[in-house]
Amino acid sequence: MGVNMSNTLNYLGISEEVKVNRNLTSTELCEISAAKGHGKYTKTGALLVETGKHTGRSPKDRFLVKEPKTENIVNWNNIHKPISEKVFDILYKRITEYLSSKSDVYIFDGCVGADPQTTKKTRMVCEYPHMAFFLSKLLRDLPNTDENNFNEDLLLISASDLHISNWEELGLASESFILTHLSKNIVIIGGTHYAGERKKSVFSWMNFILPDMNICPMHCSANTSMNQSNSALFFGLSGTGKTTLSADEHRLLIGDDEHGWKSNNSVFNMEGGCYAKGIDLEKDKEPIIWAAIKEGALVENVVEKNSINDLDLDFTDISLTQNSRIGYGLENVPNSVKSSIGKNVKTIIFLTADASGTLPAISKLSIPQAKYHYLSGYTSKLAGTEVGIDAPQVTFSAFFGEPFFARKPSVYADILAKRISENENVSVFLLNTGWNGVGKRISLKDTRAMVTAALDGKLDNVSYHTHPVFKLAIPDTCPGLSTASMLEPENTWKNKELYWKSANKLAKQFVDNIKRFKDLDSDILESGPAPANI
Repeated sequence: MGVNMSNTLNYLGISEEVKVNRNLTSTELCEISAAKGHGKYTKTGALLVETGKHTGRSPKDRFLVKEPKTENIVNWNNIHKPISEKVFDILYKRITEYLSSKSDVYIFDGCVGADPQTTKKTRMVCEYPHMAFFLSKLLRDLPNTDENNFNEDLLLISASDLHISNWEELGLASESFILTHLSKNIVIIGGTHYAGERKKSVFSWMNFILPDMNICPMHCSANTSMNQSNSALFFGLSGTGKTTLSADEHRLLIGDDEHGWKSNNSVFNMEGGCYAKGIDLEKDKEPIIWAAIKEGALVENVVEKNSINDLDLDFTDISLTQNSRIGYGLENVPNSVKSSIGKNVKTIIFLTADASGTLPAISKLSIPQAKYHYLSGYTSKLAGTEVGIDAPQVTFSAFFGEPFFARKPSVYADILAKRISENENVSVFLLNTGWNGVGKRISLKDTRAMVTAALDGKLDNVSYHTHPVFKLAIPDTCPGLSTASMLEPENTWKNKELYWKSANKLAKQFVDNIKRFKDLDSDILESGPAPANI
């Protein structure tokens, strides 16, 4: 039975009249959610909820407090937007007054980071039991919980139904808000039911503090061999296959989305679970994710349909959103590393879904190229995936997750390059999980074959040739592919002239994007694409 503690939130400004439900069990939280009508059980015992207006993150509503301790460290721009301490204090008072008006609130006291030396205690206070349930799965349990002496390193206060009517005069972008005070180690979130907003706020805070501990924070998934002798990292923006490719029946999962890489070449998962995309999920293609949708999982914005499959969930129905999600703890993944720590990072794979069909299917990167493509973070948003996008849209997001990395770009690029150079046996690949010249997405079977070849070291000693525009080293052979000719992207195009025109267009976009990073070393700039003057 969970611990019920009252009179513990006075220090936050929340009334002692409010009943505090602290660290209730998953079963208790789900039963309360179902009883209150906030969610309902699926056929297999997962909790199904709808998030209303917000079915994804809201970047325009995210702000960082600008104050003396961090103002010269943050990379202020239209992604990392400043807000004053005065406004933060006003909204902090609003959110605590709002929660004080509730009959009860829910607390999850846990931690972030599997590595014992860097574990940070995290407290979330919220008004919805399913939100506490979600965080209890996506964050980690305390290794040695002392219920009566919990002093959090990070405080997250959530109020999904709090809307700010005078948002314009406060300098907000809407009546919703996600504010982080980096010096006070406090996040306040109001006006959005999307659970992922809470998860990402916690990990964005970790990404800010870890470089000072000589740890490389990464927006990546990670797995390791069955004997745990070599680990792999998968970087990629949404829709590139990060979760899918790391969930491999022949390897052990370390973690889904957020990791730290230490100087001893170990990698640790910051999370305690996974937050997988639901759209077009198929049992045969992603059996591990499919099997995880049971008791202990939270399903967001998926439509129920009787007898459509053995889950009674229609993952092709996008009437609620393109961004349906499944959150679950690692205990729902049978082949995972119990410690959430991997040894001997040997392979890094940057994933890109290239809709132009011009990037090679797989290529090997030098350290300067790794730094270039890590800063670039290229993929394509596809027609129909977002309102207003009617043609493939080139997207660059540094570190394959720029909104979650608030420091100056060189901090993150330098520490990744440092880790690679410290471990000379690390191989870095750029993998295109997108399209080729025939207008079809590269098959998951071929993608998995290339990943397996990279992980097994079968691409370490093959011959390579260099792409004249992208300057990427393309392997001449790769075991397991349906056809070796697909390795050369030009081969998939009937019109060769059009291929080179398209390749040069994308290369120019790379060059234009990299210009926003000042003072890059010449070897990095020279390693990037070089469009021909046509």
